[in-house]
Amino acid sequence: MSALLDLALPFARLIDPESAHGLAIRALSCLPPRRAGADDERLAVEAFGLAFPNPVGLAAGFDKEAEVPDAMLGAGFGFVEVGTITPRPQPGNPRPRNFRLSEDRGVINRYGFNSGGHGPAKARLVARVMARRGRAGIVGVNVGANKDSTDRAADYVAGIRTFAGLASYFTANISSPNTPGLRDLQEEKALDELLARVIEARDTAAPGVPLLVKIAPDLALTDLDGVVQVARRRGIDGLIVANTTISRPAGLRAREKDETGGLSGRPLFPLATRMLAESHARVEGAFPLIGVGGIDSAETAIAKIEAGASLIQLYSGLVYEGLGLVERIKAGLLAHLEKEGVSLAALVGRGVAARLAEPFPG
Repeated sequence: MSALLDLALPFARLIDPESAHGLAIRALSCLPPRRAGADDERLAVEAFGLAFPNPVGLAAGFDKEAEVPDAMLGAGFGFVEVGTITPRPQPGNPRPRNFRLSEDRGVINRYGFNSGGHGPAKARLVARVMARRGRAGIVGVNVGANKDSTDRAADYVAGIRTFAGLASYFTANISSPNTPGLRDLQEEKALDELLARVIEARDTAAPGVPLLVKIAPDLALTDLDGVVQVARRRGIDGLIVANTTISRPAGLRAREKDETGGLSGRPLFPLATRMLAESHARVEGAFPLIGVGGIDSAETAIAKIEAGASLIQLYSGLVYEGLGLVERIKAGLLAHLEKEGVSLAALVGRGVAARLAEPFPG
């Protein structure tokens, strides 16, 4: 499956990114379901009370509507995160809203939480469970708020209640740069109030299901202090570091670099990885971290783990490397473990001090 889709990559790049993505989702949804081969036990990770067969996850944004989680698990991912899903349908921002920065191996998007709403996604996840009385595989649900919502915390609560019993874990996405005012929820007081309501809903509707929060890479370090303090005080299960950036690193070459939206892919790697290391230093082992942003090789995956990630996620890397990237990362991880003579757990965070000693990415 992944080999066939990878062969189609050069042709997919001839059409606009959003259309190419839609074609990929349709192709994946038409393929017969298959199970991935068993992973080497050295890649297994225990985190958030869940047993992951390998640490390589699919980031939210690829399967926004929960259409192909099993196809992506079948491609070798250790877990899949669907969404972001809002309570009510909304179209998102006008097209075009997705841009390849091919020379930089990056992507800019300003989708704006385009979503079919809770109803269709829930129906697909219910059908998934009913098809085999509960299909195997870790599938997280990333929930968000509608653009015109007057009570955004209520939208996150609705997401927890709607997908209770269907989600392996929940992610509260409070860091998309494409919904006006959403990132304000990362402010300490606002985050504390949000988490109080969301955790209460989780404890009532889905007790024991992990709750994660996805944060921006653009936080000032003083603001990151506040986020981590609230997260630890409220007892969330983990942070995902980080979402796309509104910054534009020096040296970008693609003419699309000035498009409005969040930048992901290779240009995001230095900033997202530094923020991951900063988060790891502040969390002090209170909960695990998922590292995301710019992973497109085994080497970048290893760097992310050494910067403090127990698990990793990718999406933009698939645009340039194809689905075969998943198996290449896993093979590279195993080769690295053999060469170093260490366990995967021993890699987590061992490069944090060196990463923090570097100049802050500009």
